[in-house]
Amino acid sequence: MKKSLLSLALLMFVGYSSTAQKVEFEEFDLDNGLHVILHQDNTAPVVTTTVMYDVGGKDRELNRTGFAHFFEHLLFEGSENIERGEFMKIIPANGGTFNATTSQDRTYYYEVFPSNKLELGLWLESERMLHPVIDQVGVDTQNEVVKEEKRQSYDRPYGKILEEIGKNLFEVHPYKDPNIGYMKDLDAATLDQFNAYFDKYYGPNNAVLVIAGDLDIEKTTGMVKEYFGEVKPRPEVVRNFPKEIPIAETKKVKAYDANIQIPAIIAAYRLPGQASRDAFVLDMISTYLSGGKSSVLYKKIVDEQKQALQVQAVNLGQVDYNIFALFALPQGDVSLDVLLEEMDEEIKIMQTELISERDYQKLQNQFENRFVSSNSSVAGIASSLATYYMLYGDVNLINNQLDLYKSITRDEIRDVAAKYLSPNQRVEIQYLPKKDDK
Repeated sequence: MKKSLLSLALLMFVGYSSTAQKVEFEEFDLDNGLHVILHQDNTAPVVTTTVMYDVGGKDRELNRTGFAHFFEHLLFEGSENIERGEFMKIIPANGGTFNATTSQDRTYYYEVFPSNKLELGLWLESERMLHPVIDQVGVDTQNEVVKEEKRQSYDRPYGKILEEIGKNLFEVHPYKDPNIGYMKDLDAATLDQFNAYFDKYYGPNNAVLVIAGDLDIEKTTGMVKEYFGEVKPRPEVVRNFPKEIPIAETKKVKAYDANIQIPAIIAAYRLPGQASRDAFVLDMISTYLSGGKSSVLYKKIVDEQKQALQVQAVNLGQVDYNIFALFALPQGDVSLDVLLEEMDEEIKIMQTELISERDYQKLQNQFENRFVSSNSSVAGIASSLATYYMLYGDVNLINNQLDLYKSITRDEIRDVAAKYLSPNQRVEIQYLPKKDDK
């Protein structure tokens, strides 16, 4: 969804200091299995209502990709009590903002309202869950919306990089397919298939409702029961995705993008899922390598040696497997092989030597700032609570994740780099402007 509404943007950030402080919350389950998390902060008259569903791009069947992302849009069409197109009018008319996002692992909806509109937010999300209208008109409308989003986000320079990484890094796991899906699958899908998808994944027992901000716990609990208690539970979602065989030999591939003029080199690794301790260590490794202009790779390859226009190391968190990727754009006639060698050189140093105490303290400061920033608003806290519950299985990470990062040692950083980031454990992708005619 596009971020087109900006009212209340300032109020969202009122009431939080620049230092980390404990986030208090309460949890309970409704009889239908809906998990509810409430966070009360009465310092500003703002409340965020969010629902995260345990469904994402990976939840698909053969030739039925992209359904979760499609539903991110489709569930704004309307319900039995909300006329078509009115959903997105009601929210700004009442001083609110909204958005929705889909990843390979989850779908997330949220509204931010003045606190006296809390009940409206609960009603809207209960309507979405209880009885949305899923008809051919809505499907046809959103099909065009998704195609336009694909043109803007994927059919642009370097827009297919993540898709290329996925299809080359994964052989059998559904992460191999793009989150947005293949348009031919959406074109071929029937209305019955869309309705079956909703019935399978969008039940209360496959979701978490988080409400954060200026609220009264007792009154809010009563409203939650009133609006969501009648939603019927669905059969438990059972997943049994195939496991990937570890990469033991470097895989080299070429990919082509008619929209680019400058090639790129990518080295991608398939690593343990985001809830593992090693994944947190790899967060620190990626930040050490390319977190800002004073980072190791940027300072060396871009600033000092002027071999690259851009360089980046990313640890993309996912439930089943993380993706760790190195990326660089060459400067002038510097070869892609040279860029890869320069990045590998810094990783080899990490694998055999401890990073300096100064760099280690810098990392700790960066992660503390990042942690505080992510929880500096009621909207950020609501998102964190939903994410930690749904994707990590530990809501208390909102309070102890920073301690987890602080517990990571320099020795651990060295050992994890040595364990996972060797050339024989990756896919190397030359991302090129056009395909040779040969």
